[in-house]
Parts: sequence; structure tokens; C-alpha cells
Amino acid sequence: MSQTFELAGKSWYIEASAPPRVFTKKNAGSILVLILGSLLSWMGATYLYFLSTRSKRIEQLVDARTQQVRLATQMMKEDIVARKRAEDALQLRERAIESSANAIIISSAKLPDYLVEYVNPAFERITGYTASEMIGRNLEMLHGDDHDQIGLEEIRAALREKRSANAVFRSYRKDGTLFWNELYVAPVKDSSGRVSHFVTALYDITEMKSYEAELEHQARHDTLTGLANRNVLSDRLSQAIVYGELYGHRVWVLFVDLDRFKFVNDTLGHNAGDLLLKEVAGRLKAFTREADTIARLGSDEFVLILPERLDEELSVGLIQGMMDAIARPLQIEGYDFFLSCSIGVAVYPNDGEDPESLLKHADIAMYRAKEMGNNNYQFYTAAMNERALERLRIEGDLRNAMERKELLLYYQPQVDLRTGRMVGMEALIRWKHPQLGMISPTRFIDLAEETGLIVQMGAWVMHTACEQNKAWQRMGLGYLRMSVNLSTRQFFQQNLVQQVAKVLEETGMAPHYLEIELTESLVMTDVELAVGILNDLKSIGVQLSIDDFGTGYSSLAYLKSFPIDALKIDQSFVRDITVDQDDAAIVASIISLAHNLRLQVIAEGVETREQLSYLQRHRCDEMQGFYFSEPVSADDIEVILREGKVLP
Repeated sequence: MSQTFELAGKSWYIEASAPPRVFTKKNAGSILVLILGSLLSWMGATYLYFLSTRSKRIEQLVDARTQQVRLATQMMKEDIVARKRAEDALQLRERAIESSANAIIISSAKLPDYLVEYVNPAFERITGYTASEMIGRNLEMLHGDDHDQIGLEEIRAALREKRSANAVFRSYRKDGTLFWNELYVAPVKDSSGRVSHFVTALYDITEMKSYEAELEHQARHDTLTGLANRNVLSDRLSQAIVYGELYGHRVWVLFVDLDRFKFVNDTLGHNAGDLLLKEVAGRLKAFTREADTIARLGSDEFVLILPERLDEELSVGLIQGMMDAIARPLQIEGYDFFLSCSIGVAVYPNDGEDPESLLKHADIAMYRAKEMGNNNYQFYTAAMNERALERLRIEGDLRNAMERKELLLYYQPQVDLRTGRMVGMEALIRWKHPQLGMISPTRFIDLAEETGLIVQMGAWVMHTACEQNKAWQRMGLGYLRMSVNLSTRQFFQQNLVQQVAKVLEETGMAPHYLEIELTESLVMTDVELAVGILNDLKSIGVQLSIDDFGTGYSSLAYLKSFPIDALKIDQSFVRDITVDQDDAAIVASIISLAHNLRLQVIAEGVETREQLSYLQRHRCDEMQGFYFSEPVSADDIEVILREGKVLP
């Protein structure tokens, strides 16, 4: 070792060393022990390493074998699960087939019979055949004798060619009833790829077919009456025209419209109207043959196509028979109805060579029949077309007449035959057309009734007449009775009484100065309903009269129940009372009847002194007619009142 250090101000260096000596001489035993110990330690370690390595190999081998066992066990479990799943899936398919609502059939692919080997319960339910009855037989037995169906050959071809196919069939159940089915057939291959079987699915589509048939029927027929609709009518008429042209036959087109049908709907409601239409449809069917067509066009319009008829086969008697059939009494909801109809006739080829022309001309002829007074028929003529065009123009202008203030009122005085003085007047509507001039009510009143404008017009007439009468009263020209006619539509309004009361309140006219005139046929349409309405009107204080008495079909039993004040003798009786004993007797009887029932009597249409004298002799109460004054304007009435005009 060596060391350098400072001491006493000087630097000192010291080095010390030992002399060399041999280590082995003194430590030979120790070295031997070390060598033997190391050798023994190495041998022991080697032995232990060998033991540990062998144990690890065994452990690894055990782990490997254990892993293999675990893997085999896992694979076995998965195989079991897969088998279970396959079994469950197979059972599910079996249960699905068994539970299917559609028929499933498995049949052999062996020619030529393709015999059934399996059917599910749905097949038994649909066809009525049990599995035992079906197995070993051919599926075509379901077709019975109906072997000419289009789809049958397609299925047979698919079986021969071992391919899929489908078709729709008419089949028959075990009890013989028909059912429609849609059939799907598909081949089934075995493990070698060869077609061994066919599986067939059979769907019962009877309800669907019925629904389709119903939809088709509804598309071609009127849902209420079951008659053909407009589309079918056009097709049938076109076919009839082609056939008529080919064989030289005539085609008759009858346009039938019910008279006063709207009255039934307005009074009893649409259910009663529907019942009536069904009954009329049945009555018209009785006059048709298999080759004929009857269709319903509108609410109360029917068209009959009668092809292959000779002139003598469509006589007036046949048309009259239809009208008589419709006119038979009809009871609905306890009420008796007496209907009538108007019929227009057009004939191919004289009146048109296409469906549109024939229908149009038959319609025109029908309207002409209505103009003649309903319950009538007319054959089309060229002159009717001009009238129809005029009617179309009038209808269009009439809708705007009130807004343009083209309507006005005339008044015809009513005179007391005892004093000769004017005691009332009847308000009569007129139409002053800007181009056609003054138009008679006979040309537009019925049209207004058909279109519904009569309600609005009637309300205007009543309000205007009451307002005018009140104005004359304020002028001091006297307190006269104002008579206003009510149409059928107006009379059967639900709020009629309230409307009349409102007019009286707005105009300030006392109720007893207003007389409401109703036709005899109107109140006889539904007696019980009419009596109720008349009583309601009477309760507000207005006077009531029956117009055109003697032209309808009333009976004394009903007449005495009406709360009326007066009867108006129709001018058709008054016209000939001086030359026709029957008319004279009728007028005298009406006067006597009215007085016995404590009613006033007014004679209409008095034009001569002789007529007036006859009425005075038989104590008629009042008259109106040209002999005293024709219907005149309000200004002319004012002049008559101021002058105090009386009967000569």
C-alpha cells in the first residue's frame, strides 16, 4: 500500500509491502475441499436440474393432454348443442308446417301419378279431406270434373320439367262446395341432387276472390239498387248500337225520371228514399228481358236499353205498363205514397247514332214529358232540342235573376161578390229578362222547383208581398188580405213556421192579413204531416186556403181535418160553367160543400159577366179574374185602390 501526507511542514511518502509466498502450500486442504464441494454441488445441481426438467416436461405434457381433453369436451358440447339446435329447428319446421294456416302437401316425384305422401292439418280443414283419404292419391282430385282450367297445364308442365310454378284454380271441397285457391309447387332434391319430391303450398283465396268480385260489381253497378251504373250503360249501349247496325235492328232508349221524388227525401229522409228507389228498380226489372239493360244514373233517374226490338214490340202499352207499375201505391214507414214518372224515348238510328246522342235526346224527351205535366211520356223530336237549349239558357239566367233584381211581383185583385169591392189580392211572380222580355211563370217555376231555387224565390215573394201590403196600409189604402203561394219544397221545410213568423215581424204586417195558398195535391201527399204543419201555421194567426180545389184527389174525411179558411175553385171548372152542365154542377157542389164546412169560396179565372152571375146566384163569396182585373203591378194596384174600383 502507499500513502502521501503532510506533517510538520513537510511532505511525507510511505510505501509498505509484504514479501511473496505460495498460496497452495499452506491452503491445499482447503482447495481440495473447495474442489470436491464444488464438484458435489455441480452433480447435485445437475441431478436436481434433471429432475426439474423432467417434471416440467411431464407437466407440459399433462397440460397439453388436458388442453386436448378440454378442446374435445368443448367440441363435443358444441356438437351436442348443434345437434340440439338442428333437432329444435326440424321440430320447429314440423310444428310450423303443422300449424300453418295454409295447406302444405308433399308428393312423390315419381311419374306419372305424383302421389301425395303428406298433408298438414290446414289441408284437412280447407278441403275437408283427411290425411288418410288423401295420401296415395293425386292432388288433381280436388278439381273434380273441372279439368279445363288454364293453370292446370302449367302445373303439369312444371312437374314434368322438375321446376317451380304457381297457378290459381277452382277446386272443390269434399262436400262439393267450390273454393278458389292459389297453388305454389316447388321441387325437393335429395343428397345426390336428384328431385325426389315436390312440396306444394295451397292458399285458400275464396274470400279474396269474393272481395274482388264485389269490387268489380261495385265498379259496374249501383250500390243501392244493384242495377248497372253509367259506365256499364255506355258500354252496353255501344254494343247494342253495333249489333243494331250489323243486323238492322232498332235500339230503344228510355229515360225514366220519378216525379216528386225529392219530396220523399225532404219529408221522411234518405232511408225512406232509398227504400223507394229499390222498389222502383224492382218494378222496372219486370219489364226487361235478358238482352235488355236497366241502369240507374242519378238519385231518381233510370235508363233502359231495349235492343233487338221491332216497332210493334215497344208499343205505347209497354211504356204505359211501366208507368202504371210505378204508380202502384207504395208503403214506406207506415205512409202510403203514390208515385208517378216521366219517360223520354229516343230510338237508334233515327234519334242518334252514338250513345251520347241517344242518351241526350232521351233526356230531352223526358224533360218535355215533365213540362206536359208529369206522369207522361214523350218520344224525341228535333223541335225538343231547341226547347232544351232554351231551357238550359233560362236555367243559367234564373240563377242570377234575383241578384240582378230581374224578378218582380204582380198582384191580381180578389173581390167580394156581395159588395163588389176589392178585399184582397194574390201575389204572382214575374221575370223580366233583359233579352227575352217578360217570361211567363209556366216557363220557369217548375225549373226553379227542380233546381231548388224555388225556396229562395218563395222567401223573397213572401217578404216582398207583405212589405208592399204594409206600405199600402200606411198610405191609408185599406187593410187587404195578401195571398202567397207556397211550393212543395217550401211547405215541407222544417223551419217554415219560424220563417213566416220572421217575415211578419220584419215587415210589421199583422198575421191575419197574410193568406197562404197550398195546392190540393200538395197537402194530400202526406196528410198527417200536412195537418201538423197547417196547425202550426194556424197557431201564428195566418189564414190558409186550398188552391186549385177539385183537380186533386182529396176526400171529405181529410178535408174536414185541415184547419183551412177557404177553398179556391180552379179556373178549369169556372171557364165552362155557362156551357157545360157538369162543370156548373161541380162548381155549385164545391160552393155548397165549402159553406157546409164553414169555409169561404173564391172562384178563379172569372172572365165574363155570365160566369160572374152564375157564381153570384150560387152564393160564391169572392172571385178573381180578368173580368175585374188581370195581374198588374204594385203601382196599378195603388191606382185601383185610390179610385175605389168596384165590380160593374
